[in-house]
Amino acid sequence: MSQPGDPHTSSLHSDWPLRPWGLAALLGLAGLGVYFLAEWNADVWAPWRAALTAALAFGSLALAFTVDRGRWKQPLAFAAVVALIMGGIAWRVALASETHVDAPFWFAAGIVAIALALPLFQAGFHRRLWRTSYDETHFHVWTDAICVAGALAFVGLSWLLLFLLAQLFAAIKIDVLKTLVDQGWFGWMFSGAAFGAALGVLRNQLRIIGTLQSVVMLVFSIIAVPLAVALVIFLLAVVASGISVLWNATESPTPLLLSFAAACFVLVNAVVRNGDAEASGNRVLRWAALVLALAILPLALLAAISTGTRISEYGLSPERLWGVVAVAVAVAYGVAYFIAPIRGRMAGALAGWMDGVRTANMHLAVGTCVLAFLLALPLFDFGAISTRNQLARLESGAVAVEDFDFAALRWDFGDAGRQALARLAKRSGQVGELAQAAAARKTRYYGRTDPDPELRMTFDDPALESRLQAYVRDHSYSCFDMCIGVDLGEIGGTRQVALLQGSTYTRLTVPASGPLTEAPPPAPTPPISADSAVEVRPVERRYIVVDGQPFGPPLD
Repeated sequence: MSQPGDPHTSSLHSDWPLRPWGLAALLGLAGLGVYFLAEWNADVWAPWRAALTAALAFGSLALAFTVDRGRWKQPLAFAAVVALIMGGIAWRVALASETHVDAPFWFAAGIVAIALALPLFQAGFHRRLWRTSYDETHFHVWTDAICVAGALAFVGLSWLLLFLLAQLFAAIKIDVLKTLVDQGWFGWMFSGAAFGAALGVLRNQLRIIGTLQSVVMLVFSIIAVPLAVALVIFLLAVVASGISVLWNATESPTPLLLSFAAACFVLVNAVVRNGDAEASGNRVLRWAALVLALAILPLALLAAISTGTRISEYGLSPERLWGVVAVAVAVAYGVAYFIAPIRGRMAGALAGWMDGVRTANMHLAVGTCVLAFLLALPLFDFGAISTRNQLARLESGAVAVEDFDFAALRWDFGDAGRQALARLAKRSGQVGELAQAAAARKTRYYGRTDPDPELRMTFDDPALESRLQAYVRDHSYSCFDMCIGVDLGEIGGTRQVALLQGSTYTRLTVPASGPLTEAPPPAPTPPISADSAVEVRPVERRYIVVDGQPFGPPLD
């Protein structure tokens, strides 16, 4: 583990007494700027405001993590690049929020790219490229993670103290702090300043950071043992029972499998660390790390099979394509971590697999950073790709017309899907009818297999029946599998109907024209007063009766 006396730590992170104050001022002003950019005329979230907000937030954070005494030009240039990239991505996301359903994934990809680029820049990858020391990169990865965790904990404690002080002064009628706490601009500024101050203090205390890093790695390395045993049992059970056991247990095991693959990655590196001299010397921990390194590939392959099965059954969607990307990254890490022990064994030193892991970490980090950056750029339209795939499945007969999810084109694939749905709506026959119905929907239905559930009505009024059917189509939550419509007649001067489902009902007002609307709630019970007359007496109430029993609350 790196110590403050090491060349790279002493040169790049020397003690700078003004660092906490400078970072507190920087991030405090950044927080204030983010608040005013985000809240000013908040009803109109213009793309330029989104771009400026992202640029200010991420640019300031990048500068806070890299600036040092006597070393500000390169950090400033890096922060400017980060601000430009994240501002551009935010601009694109804001413009495409209505046309591309997966726009938030672009922003997430940008964050991943910046998070990976930060330790690479801190270690000098932009100057030394593949000659960059893995020791330095490893040090910065863990240092940044610990600093973020510590700074966030400090922000939470600071807010707790501020809240208690506000209550203390409020007890003696001094409400200044309480008023400030309630102000949005103060909250953003205070949080930014507290985060910056804590970050500055932590980056000045390398010995403390080193100790925390050692403790964290020790805890993670201990966790590696039970996880290794559990994964061996799990994989053997899957082999013995067949892969189908996963599909029977859960609809989509991919996120779970990828989560455990990521956990294996973290725990392996907690044991391997930045060099053989720093790696854990405990043989049990080393063997546990080896097992976890080998387990990443089968976990990733199981996730790939799960994703492939899902795609073969239901076709592509933007979310599934992003899942394919995540699975591909996991498989790449799995292959690299699987090959490392084999090469180490062939070299006659099994312990040499750790060097292979470290080399793979550097290459894969750069590759993943570049991939995330490319995915955040307007190079791929996952909505259009998914739309073409779904139309191909429909045209080829891979999915029956009645089983085709026309609503997905309307809601899940962005502009490309809606344009395709409009073209299908112009066709004659069943395809055109179903496409027209999907295009006319005002809300996306969830939780039911049939977009037109069973609706039984107890009245004989064709016009009202048609209006109630239209309400159910546009308000999917009101009727999932089966529901019953009941004409309540005149209540409070307006005609109403009740839509029964499950063990409750929804009351709807029937205007002279136009769509049905939910009836207003009943008038609240009047409050009591000191001279209120209180008595108990029966009051006749009207109920909806189902199978001879009152159903739901009274109507009046």
